[in-house]
Amino acid sequence: MLKLKKKTSSLWEKYYTKQQMKITSPNKSIYQLMEETAISLPHNVALEYLGKNITYKQFLQLIDKCAKSFLQIGIKEGDIITICMPNTPEALIAFYAVNKIGAIANMIHPLSSEEEIKAYLNETGSVALVMIDICYEKVCNVINKTNVKKTIVVSARNSMPFLLGIGYYLTQGFKIKKPKRDDQYIYWNDFLLKSYLYREPLVTKTHLGEPSVILHSGGTTGNPKGILLSDYNFNALVEQSKVVFQNLTTKDSILVILPNFHGFGLGVSMHVPLCFGVKLILVPQFNAKKFDELLVKYRPNVITGVPTLYDAMINNDGMKYVDLSYIKYIISGGDSLSLAKFSKINSFLKEHNASVKIMQGYGMTESLAATSVTYGNGYREGSIGIPFPGNLFKIVYPGTQDEVPLGEDGEICVSGPTVMMGYLNNSKETNEVLQRHKDKKIWLHTGDIGCIDEDGIIYFKQRLKRMIISSGYNVYPQHIEKVIEEHEAVLNCSVVGIPHPYKVQVAKAYIVLKEEYRAKRSVKKSIEEHCKKNLAKYSIPYEYEYREALPKTLLGKVNYRELENENKGDKHE
Repeated sequence: MLKLKKKTSSLWEKYYTKQQMKITSPNKSIYQLMEETAISLPHNVALEYLGKNITYKQFLQLIDKCAKSFLQIGIKEGDIITICMPNTPEALIAFYAVNKIGAIANMIHPLSSEEEIKAYLNETGSVALVMIDICYEKVCNVINKTNVKKTIVVSARNSMPFLLGIGYYLTQGFKIKKPKRDDQYIYWNDFLLKSYLYREPLVTKTHLGEPSVILHSGGTTGNPKGILLSDYNFNALVEQSKVVFQNLTTKDSILVILPNFHGFGLGVSMHVPLCFGVKLILVPQFNAKKFDELLVKYRPNVITGVPTLYDAMINNDGMKYVDLSYIKYIISGGDSLSLAKFSKINSFLKEHNASVKIMQGYGMTESLAATSVTYGNGYREGSIGIPFPGNLFKIVYPGTQDEVPLGEDGEICVSGPTVMMGYLNNSKETNEVLQRHKDKKIWLHTGDIGCIDEDGIIYFKQRLKRMIISSGYNVYPQHIEKVIEEHEAVLNCSVVGIPHPYKVQVAKAYIVLKEEYRAKRSVKKSIEEHCKKNLAKYSIPYEYEYREALPKTLLGKVNYRELENENKGDKHE
C-alpha cells in the first residue's frame, strides 16, 4: 500500500502555473460575462439553428426584448421562471433574459411527465413557464395546480428559416395540440411584442451570492433534487475553461447536442463557448443514424457528448469516409468511458484524420458537470484526468472525512468554485453532501468510488450506491461492464445486482450486440468464456440477457435503476 507523502493538493502543481491554479470568478452575472464577449463580436454568429444564423448583436437584441417582455408581464427580481425547452434559440434567449433581470432560471426536460412538470413547478414556486408547444397536452392538465400565472408557448418553427418552417408545419407542426390565446398562454412572437409596451429603462441586475439557476439531478440515484447554482459557479467554469481549452478561437464552432437542462450542456456546451465568442450549432433533436450528415454539413471544431453519442459515431456506417481533421476538442462526460472505448474512439479519430484524442470529463450536476478532465500532461486513457484549475480532489474512506493513502480506493470528494450552493428546500441532504472538512474548505461528497495515483491522475471506479455485495464479496458492476465491453461483439452493456436466495445478490449482465454479430450463434458462449477469463469467479455474471437496446434516463445515460426494478422480488437460484 502506498503512503501519503505530501498533501494531495500539491500533486497538480506540476500541471498548472500558480496563476492558473488561482481561479477567481468575475464579479459579474452570467449575462454580463456573455454580453462582454458579444459586444466585442457583434457580427460573428452566436447561434446557428437548422440553417438560420443569429449574430451576437441580434442575440443581445432578442435577449433585451425578452427581458422587457418578462418585466411587462410582471416578473420581478428573484422570481423563478421555468424553462422547458429543447435546444432552440428561444431557450437560450429566455435563459439569459431571466438572468439579466435578476430572476432565477429553472431548467427542466421537455419530455418530463405531467406529474414531474407539476412537481418541478411547485417545488420551485415558479411564477412563469416558457415551454415548447409539444408540452401543452401535459401542462394544460396541471398548470392550474401551480403558481404559474403566465405560460409562454414556443414552436420549434419560430426560429427556423421560412421555407423549412412551412415544411415543418405541414409534416409535423399541424398535429401538435396548442392552447388558445388567453390570459394564461402567450405565444412567443406575441410575448416579444410586449417589449414595446415596457417604457422603463432596462437595467441589468446582479444578485451575486444568490441562486441564479436551478438544475435537477438525473434521477438515477433516487428522487430528482433541485440543485442551486450561482453566477459565480457558471463564470468560474468559464475561467477554468480558458486554461484548458486554449486553442479555441472566435472562428470556431461547437456542435450542441447536449441539452440545456443539464449542467454539461448548459455550462460546458453553451455558456462557456458563448463567452469565448464561439458559434453554437444547436441540435434540437439528435438522430444517431444521421450523425455523419451533421458532421459533414457543419464541420464543428468542438463536439461534446455522452458515451452513447460516441457509440453512434463509431458505429455509423455513413462515417466510413468522413474526414474529422477539423476537430480541436472532442469531450465525453455524463458517464464513464471504459478503457476499451477510450481506445476504440481514439483509433477511430486517428483513422478519420483527427489530430486529437477524446477527453473524458468528470463531474456532477452538483458541481456544474465538469471538475476534472483528461488533458495535457495529465492525459491517461481510462482515467478522468486531473482537476480543472482551481479545483481540488481528495479520496476519503466512505462515510468519513479521512483521506485514504494514494492509490487506494475510496469516495471521491471535490472542492472548488463550481460546487453548488446546495439542494433546493433540502437542508438535510445538502449537509450530507456538502461537508466542511478540517482544512475549512467545503467538500462535495460525490458518492463515487475512485483513486488518485502518485502522478495526481484520478481514476473513477464505481458509483458508491451501485456496489453489489455477493456472498460477502464487493462486486463492482462497472468493472464487469468494462470487461464485457472489451469483447469485440459487444456494443453496450449494463450490469445490475439481482436477488439471490443465499448469496443475497448476484450480477446480471444486459448486453446489446453489434448488429453484425447478432446472428452468430457462437457469440454468447464466447462472451461467457471472455468473462470467465477476465473476471474473478465471484464477479462473473450469474445471468446474461441480450437486448436490442438498453433503457436510458432523460439525460441519455443507461438507466440501470430501471433494470434493477425489473428484477425486484425475484429470487434467482
